[in-house]
Amino acid sequence: MEAPFVFGKLAIEQNFTNREPEQERLVNNFSASVNTILISPRRWGKSSLVQHAANKALKKHKDLHFCFLDTFSVRTEEEFYQLLATEVLRASASKVEVVLENAGKFLGRFLPKISFSPDNQQSLSLSLDWKEVVRHPDDILNMAEKIAVEKGWKFVFCIDEFQNIAMFNDPLAFQKKLRSSWQKQQHVAYCLYGSKRHMLLEVFTNSSMPFYKFGDLIFLEKIKKKNWISFITGRFKDTNKLISKDNAALIADLADCHPYYVQQLAQQSWLRTENECTEANVREAHQGIVDQLSLLFQSKTDELTNSQINFLHALLQGVEKFSSKETLQNYQLGTSANIVRIKRTLENKEIIDIQGANISILDPMFRFWLEKEYFKIN
Repeated sequence: MEAPFVFGKLAIEQNFTNREPEQERLVNNFSASVNTILISPRRWGKSSLVQHAANKALKKHKDLHFCFLDTFSVRTEEEFYQLLATEVLRASASKVEVVLENAGKFLGRFLPKISFSPDNQQSLSLSLDWKEVVRHPDDILNMAEKIAVEKGWKFVFCIDEFQNIAMFNDPLAFQKKLRSSWQKQQHVAYCLYGSKRHMLLEVFTNSSMPFYKFGDLIFLEKIKKKNWISFITGRFKDTNKLISKDNAALIADLADCHPYYVQQLAQQSWLRTENECTEANVREAHQGIVDQLSLLFQSKTDELTNSQINFLHALLQGVEKFSSKETLQNYQLGTSANIVRIKRTLENKEIIDIQGANISILDPMFRFWLEKEYFKIN
């Protein structure tokens, strides 16, 4: 029997849980061609939410077409334009002949070279004359708008890890190009999302930046424990196994309602269950996950400086006033200025999340490992 919990890949249909308000908001935005910015830490289910909302929107609007771009490995403008043009072509038609026709019509000046996998027409490879792209980037940026007008469609571009454009040679100039083209389009909307909150906030909430007030800004919150309880108990029941509400709540608590880890811990608990899941099953599964990740966590810790490790130690011991003389001395943190640098570095490494005065360790399993295995805090 297949395990009823999904992690590490998109959770859709019966594997997707809750987020009804966010779903409705996204579906409405997609339907009305409203640009959307979605921000949350990594592995909180952004991609699953966007895909789920896209599927619901497609059922309501036959003229709606989606393009999904993952810019995680995109490091240059050239790679971005190449990816964008490829996905627009792929979405423009299902027949090879029509794709080739569209390439000639909309990308002709770039001397496109196209190849297809012999066993999969959707496996499309495209190369363009970069010198021409530099001269006429708007032709690629407006390609989807032109196709949409010609076919009577509406496009929605869902671009994951959008913060990676900050790594381009001249990110500000590139953002200006995008905003200049995209804000004029009437038949294309954009859903931009990523996991580095501080970088995305700089892009979308700084009044001096090109993408300021570009669209509806959504901060994804954790799924509430009560929703996880009903989801976990329901999925156990669907597979003729039982779990009490208390033990389902224990799964949510141990995973700190982190979507990826809740699904993983629920799966590992389910695999250890013959008929009814016990507290011992859940705690054994939890320790198994921590043990499995311990080498990764040790490697991550080895990359930190002594002051960064000391900061995490202080954080786990409940320290709030990191710049106080007592804290600086007790935890050997250096100066108050060093605290600012430590926070910035740990945030950039996606180890901590900072919201106002609240600082938290993002990965609940890493937090548990640090507390129990590394620092041995009782």
